[in-house]
Amino acid sequence: MNLRYAKPLTLALAVTVALAACQKSDSTDPSQAPTAAGTPAPAIDLSGVKTPMITLQAADLDTSVPACTDLDQFVNGKWLAANPVPADRTTWGSFEALAERSLEIQHALVENLAARDAADGTAKLIGDIWATGMDEAAIEAAGLAPMQSTLDGIAALDSGDAVAQWLRDSYAKGQAFVFGFGPEADFKNSTMNIAYATQGGLGLPDKSYYFDDKHAGIREAYVAHIAKVLELAGAEPEAAASQAKDVMAFETRLAGKSLSSEELSRDVSKYYNPVNLEQADAVSPNFSWTRFFDSQGVPAPEMFSLAQPEFHAEVSTMLGEVPVATWQAYLRYHAIDNAAPFLSSAFAEENFNFYGKTLRGQQEMQPRWKRVLNTINGQMGEALGQEYVEVAFPPEAKARMQDLVGNLSAALKTRIEGLAWMGAETKEKALEKWAAFTPKVGYPDKWRDWSALATSRDGYVANLMAANAFNYRFNLAKIGQPVDRTEWGMSPQTVNAYYNPLANEIVFPAAILQPPFFDLEADPALNYGGIGAVIGHEMIHGYDDQGSRFDAEGNFENWWSDKDKEGFQSRTDQLVAQFDAYTSIDDLHVNGKLTLGENIADLGGLAVAYDALQRELENKRVGEIDGYTQDQRFFMNWATVWRRNFKDEELRVRLQTDPHAPARFRAIGAPSNLPAFAAAFSCEAGDPMVRPEADRVSIW
Repeated sequence: MNLRYAKPLTLALAVTVALAACQKSDSTDPSQAPTAAGTPAPAIDLSGVKTPMITLQAADLDTSVPACTDLDQFVNGKWLAANPVPADRTTWGSFEALAERSLEIQHALVENLAARDAADGTAKLIGDIWATGMDEAAIEAAGLAPMQSTLDGIAALDSGDAVAQWLRDSYAKGQAFVFGFGPEADFKNSTMNIAYATQGGLGLPDKSYYFDDKHAGIREAYVAHIAKVLELAGAEPEAAASQAKDVMAFETRLAGKSLSSEELSRDVSKYYNPVNLEQADAVSPNFSWTRFFDSQGVPAPEMFSLAQPEFHAEVSTMLGEVPVATWQAYLRYHAIDNAAPFLSSAFAEENFNFYGKTLRGQQEMQPRWKRVLNTINGQMGEALGQEYVEVAFPPEAKARMQDLVGNLSAALKTRIEGLAWMGAETKEKALEKWAAFTPKVGYPDKWRDWSALATSRDGYVANLMAANAFNYRFNLAKIGQPVDRTEWGMSPQTVNAYYNPLANEIVFPAAILQPPFFDLEADPALNYGGIGAVIGHEMIHGYDDQGSRFDAEGNFENWWSDKDKEGFQSRTDQLVAQFDAYTSIDDLHVNGKLTLGENIADLGGLAVAYDALQRELENKRVGEIDGYTQDQRFFMNWATVWRRNFKDEELRVRLQTDPHAPARFRAIGAPSNLPAFAAAFSCEAGDPMVRPEADRVSIW
């Protein structure tokens, strides 16, 4: 059982992480929407919201380190030294502080919903999941019982054909194991959804963890974790240890035919391999895709994307070659471990001990209320978001954001028009894409309908299984249907933003529209150095190394001349070299290729935001504040956004898998390329924050 719906690919290029899209449908205009229960909501007590917002403060500045030497240390050094990562987290900084505040507001909301008498609609659904998730006594008493029917099904398997049938049945319930499956817009016709089947099935973060010597300790700990999970489920220690080795060998074989994080993130075409069912069945003869589509209740498609076909061919071969007992051990382990966070403490703690503590350095589990809220956000985040925006997002904030988006858009157009390295024909196409950008701010214009989901106060896992199956069926219904461009890929309470190249849209949820990103009362420099740079960042994703492969309509088409493509490549190669040179921890360097898309977006987005600030300052006079000019405060707030501490273990994982460079290098990387930064702080050639002219990168 997999209680976490895994979309096959996420093309939305987010500010901090690539997130799997939450799917939406039709409902009402939020400006006129009643509360989830259909009646006016009682006042929400937000007095428990204690986490302070991170803002640019003169008292936090480390003036012993000049901005021209290290902007990050100058702006953030004192704060970072005084604010280590909390024990229940692996990172702590601007994003996390806002996420914490968002959780505290959500906490007050769900307590209110769960306490309502005769609640209906989404109030009942959220209240049921909250109440059962917080009932520790019932969860402890249930133990592994909620998983028993799944485990009985695995125990009954007696052949490769039986395993294939069990997988089909499990996917029909929304329980994914070996591969990802779901809808996404067709790369060649972005107005229509098709099905995508992608690689999956690994318990470690990236294929390199199965082969690189530097990860040998993690592999050893993972095998011990698998054995412990199987022991907790009733296996004798010796049998559990043997099965754990088999599971590791099984996953290592899958990893050998999987693509790395870098390969997937830096070549989006790896997700698109259009085939018909006959062709797909030939790739994996032991796993019929014709039967799979039929088992999911999806009409046989003329075409779908069998992404990473070598992976699917290997799964098919393993269905014929790998002993059934090994398949059973693999499926039993993943069924239990996927559900472990929602089971009794022995399973939840073992899952945390490996994935939280050993792999990422988190010292303590988050309190139950945060874990349950995170689960609600994963299963029905938009429903909770409908409540959230009622208390946390004033209409004037949305209006001001729309003004900022307009200003940034105008600045980007001017920059594109002025590009000396781009030819007229390519520039015309770039401007067509600019004109087609769709901005979304705060929350959806219509809310998803949850009326077909049924929950109760009988059990936490039962509620999550129901929600998971409901979400999966909702998504399957999109296959072969027109794309709904009103849908959002993030809930309003998410502290993040994203660009979706298949829709050519930029999206800014309500929760990120707070300091240090956005403040209705702040001077222009702070808003442009914060959310302005984020807006620019998301726009530039339309022109990064992957977004630039999609046209104005969101189709995967080349709109570049050969000469301009070469010019673009030469500039992005410079940026790869810049970030490859940054050393993070244990002599581990940033991967400039893995992080290229985000670095392009940072560089272009910051430049566009600076231009937009200058346009705004033409019409208003703003003097020095705390002794700093608007230009200086602009770059200082950019660094404040990237104020972030990491646990060492978390940083090592991210350097291997995250398409975003560690926050410190985002704070200094883009400004060091901009002459405007050097001018703002009177930096001189040779200062560490001033890249030599020959190495200076300018793209958009």
